[in-house]
Amino acid sequence: MIARLVLTRLGWAVATVLLSVILVFSAVQSLPGDAATQILGQNATPEAVATLRAQLGLDRSPLARFGSWLGGALTGDFGTSLVSGQPVGPEVGRALLNTALLAGTTIVLGFTLALVLGLVAGLFRNRWPDSVISTVSLVGMSLPEFIVATLLVLLFSITIPIFPAVVVAGRDAGIGELLPSIALPALSLTIVAAAYIIRMMRTSVIDVLETDFVRTATLKGISPARLVGRHIIPSAILPTLNVLAMNIAWLIGGVVVVESIFNYPGMGTLMIQSVQSRDLPTILLIAVLSAVTYVVCNLLADIAAMLLNPRLRHPRRAR
Repeated sequence: MIARLVLTRLGWAVATVLLSVILVFSAVQSLPGDAATQILGQNATPEAVATLRAQLGLDRSPLARFGSWLGGALTGDFGTSLVSGQPVGPEVGRALLNTALLAGTTIVLGFTLALVLGLVAGLFRNRWPDSVISTVSLVGMSLPEFIVATLLVLLFSITIPIFPAVVVAGRDAGIGELLPSIALPALSLTIVAAAYIIRMMRTSVIDVLETDFVRTATLKGISPARLVGRHIIPSAILPTLNVLAMNIAWLIGGVVVVESIFNYPGMGTLMIQSVQSRDLPTILLIAVLSAVTYVVCNLLADIAAMLLNPRLRHPRRAR
């Protein structure tokens, strides 16, 4: 069953990645100007622009350029940056590692806290812990990322100067240079993403508490700690896995707003810079990585759900 799921998802993954790349390529093509005009500026002569376009290969038809890029991508060559003239792989790889550091910090600390808070809210339904946690999560869901990030900067960088307002380290900086500046971006992402996880976990816990097997286990005298650890958490976390997967993919794919506000040298910042300069090979590689991340995270969530719930592995028997 799991092998069939993986094979089916791999087929859909290829189609999803290809469709994403086509849409991104078409969107960039519809933007005014190209890399040549962005590099030379508005005061450049038409002859200079035409010469640079020929050097960059922009004088070819869009279909020919996309076919050439796709053929190279299938062999592992994702092209050369139209701005720097360097292969896009190493540059995007460094940005991906920086975003992975930020995402990993958010996942380990923020998502764990969100699951615990959602569990507590569900166990203490309609009591003061549930009211406090639900109110905070509702506020987090209502505020967009840029508002959360701005408020954190005002609070912890200006009013109480504990953390730096922006990241001053460049894309080539090591982990030691980025860690001192990662607190506010990670906290911003945690507040936004954790709110949805808390609400989903709370709902799942409440649904599990109302099932017959939990009531039966309670009547048999199972201790509350064992009931929560052995029965409630494994069952409640199943519906939450897809929400976790989507948030992880959202983080790894590059959180554009938060990274831009804090000048964090990750995938989101690189994507904005690449769109501004019309650096198409870099944009396409970021699109491929983002699509692959979404597909892989959702596949892992489905596999984890099947491993935790035997009924999903044998649907016919469950009937």
